[in-house]
Amino acid sequence: MQINRRDFLKSSGSLVVGVSASGALQSLIAGEALAESVSYPNPSPELLDTWISVARDGQVTAFFGKVDMGLGLETAIAQIVAEELDMPVERVNIVAGDTLLTANQGGASASSGIRAGAIPLRNAAAEARRVLASAGAERLGVPFEAVATEKGEVFVKAEPARRIGYASIVDGKPLGTKVTWNKEMGTPLNVTGAGKPKAVADYKVVGQSVARRDIPGKMLGTTDYLTNVRLPGMLHARLLRPAVAAAVPVSYDAASIASIPGARVVHKKDMLAVVAEREWDAVRAARLLKVQWTEPAMNWPGSEGIHDHIRSAPAVASNGESAFAGKRVYDETPTYRALAGAAKVMTADYEAPFQSHARIGPSVGVADVRDGSAVIYVDSQKPHFVRMGIAKLLGLPQDKVRVIWKTGAGSYGRSDADEAPYEAAVLSQELGRPVRVQWMRHEGTGWDPKAPAAVISMKAGLDAAGAVGAWYFRAKGFSGWDVKFAADSPEQTLVGMQLGMAKTDMHNFDVPTETYQFPNTVRFWQTVAPLQVQASPMRCAHMRAPQEMQSRFAQECFVDEVAIATGRDPLAFRLASIKEPREMAVLKAVTEKAGWSAADHSPRKAKGDILFGRGLALYNGYGSYAALVVEVEVNRKTGRVWARKVTVAQDSGLIINPGSLKTVMEGNVVQGLSRAMVEEVAFNQSTVTSVDWNTYPILDIKDVPETVETIIMHRPDMASGGAGEPTLVSMAAAVGNAIHNATGVRLRRYPFTAARVKAALEQHSA
Repeated sequence: MQINRRDFLKSSGSLVVGVSASGALQSLIAGEALAESVSYPNPSPELLDTWISVARDGQVTAFFGKVDMGLGLETAIAQIVAEELDMPVERVNIVAGDTLLTANQGGASASSGIRAGAIPLRNAAAEARRVLASAGAERLGVPFEAVATEKGEVFVKAEPARRIGYASIVDGKPLGTKVTWNKEMGTPLNVTGAGKPKAVADYKVVGQSVARRDIPGKMLGTTDYLTNVRLPGMLHARLLRPAVAAAVPVSYDAASIASIPGARVVHKKDMLAVVAEREWDAVRAARLLKVQWTEPAMNWPGSEGIHDHIRSAPAVASNGESAFAGKRVYDETPTYRALAGAAKVMTADYEAPFQSHARIGPSVGVADVRDGSAVIYVDSQKPHFVRMGIAKLLGLPQDKVRVIWKTGAGSYGRSDADEAPYEAAVLSQELGRPVRVQWMRHEGTGWDPKAPAAVISMKAGLDAAGAVGAWYFRAKGFSGWDVKFAADSPEQTLVGMQLGMAKTDMHNFDVPTETYQFPNTVRFWQTVAPLQVQASPMRCAHMRAPQEMQSRFAQECFVDEVAIATGRDPLAFRLASIKEPREMAVLKAVTEKAGWSAADHSPRKAKGDILFGRGLALYNGYGSYAALVVEVEVNRKTGRVWARKVTVAQDSGLIINPGSLKTVMEGNVVQGLSRAMVEEVAFNQSTVTSVDWNTYPILDIKDVPETVETIIMHRPDMASGGAGEPTLVSMAAAVGNAIHNATGVRLRRYPFTAARVKAALEQHSA
């Protein structure tokens, strides 16, 4: 049997998903009959059937080239498709992220699931409605203008009883229509048809709080997670990591694992792995294998010295290559000139740490590479790009590689999710059998790509009246593109580098985009060389809201510092300094809800050892606008900071599912607080020492806010913005401002651990 999507469409007429699906298609979706499927062509974006299919039982399937990383995206896409097709949302199924069944829409990133990824699905569904209505009108013997659609049926407007269902119209055949494709792959991909999407005023499903369809399976344990994938004849593998980061294996003693049934070693260049028939045997073999490693001389600055290292290290790039905006140009001269002539100059450095993605379950990958083809199971954010990279790694054409996405343990950017699938692919090709690679906890925080550490320098020049006449922002840190945001080539992965592929040299950081209108403003970034070039546990990559928490921590805290130094309320100062009305609107909404007063920038009340304060911060990005007010309690004896209440307002334009958006905002609050309060990668001169939940803690349940108030500012007149990041970005800034409000002490380094806060308070009172 040789089956692929194109052949199935030709033979059966329509791609059918659901309870009525044929066994052949079920095999396609499940990834069964792996060795027999040898061709995995790219679905053509120009075919309407690539996007929408109607089954004989009336169920509709939408094929979505992005993935839902736990934010309720599939439910929202189902709502959009149901809306345009005039169907009940429960009759719309979503197939996501499978490279055989979906077009490459770029995967999950930049909060683009709705603001970009939904657009071609909306347009395709609108075109499908037009095609179905036209065919229905013909079957009913009336002109096209005489019919309308509802509940998956076409009916005659003048005689509503005369109607025909979509299933009867299609009768198992393809829709057979082409759409216009913009010839772009990835996130910009779009298609349009003659059918026009509905006006917002006509929406019945979009804008409603439909229950998320992924929650029951996660609660009841029936979700098909990547960790559950098992293939016939599959081996289990573990990779061995050195105690010194730059060390490579010289030799090993196979006899040291001879007592473990079926355990064997795979050593290829600098990659060293053990495999076994049983997973526990692979774990034991990795622990017992005696390995001789090289002994490189390492001299990293360590966690406590990293920011001084950044200050003194030469910049290797500055506002350099950007795949999105080209080369950005800035001129510091006017700012320096204005600073030199200012009556007063305020300066401050803010420090951001390395942070780990710290997925609850580390990387997993399953690969079956045989007979010149490969099927790979991943929970990566970008399965289509993983397909590109693994094809290169294996020396196979892309149409011989299929990547199947499964729900994973969480993902917040370019995490370790991309690593184990590459390792499994290498081992499967070497051994000629399916291989499952499971990372261990110490690898998940020790060897995943990191959010880059940085020092952000701020300066403001004030005139004699306290007005801002110059504004300076410089971010200097490690590159956010040390490894690329998409694992589309093997040198972007740990195993690719271990196999001798040179990592690319790319540079990126971030500058704020809020619309503060200070005269003589300059905002720029510089990057420094990585601590270790090849196969480094300190390699950096995009983490949720890439480099934005770092940049907004500095900007939004410094805005407060300047406002307070000049005797102004931080809210009033912001409102007087920005120009974007939507920024003003979220600031006003959040402060009104939180009961902000002009006196809040003065130190607030205390009760015994507990000091109380509140802080404000703003964010503009991904087509959305967010503002936060955080109310904290600071224990002056222990240094513990509790963000007791968080109020957030978000304007993301047209809202698809308000209930789901609320939970996304709340999730952002919790992860934002975790990064602001406790998360920091510790390392010494030669290796990462954050290797478990004790050495890399995340927010404890006792530290979760007592109250999270969410304000959703529905703007149906505006395009949908991204929701997966905005209410997280400025959390560290809001907390930092609240701590200052409570204590009078300005902390310019996050996370705000109890030890760090206690030391700052003791120094302040000394």
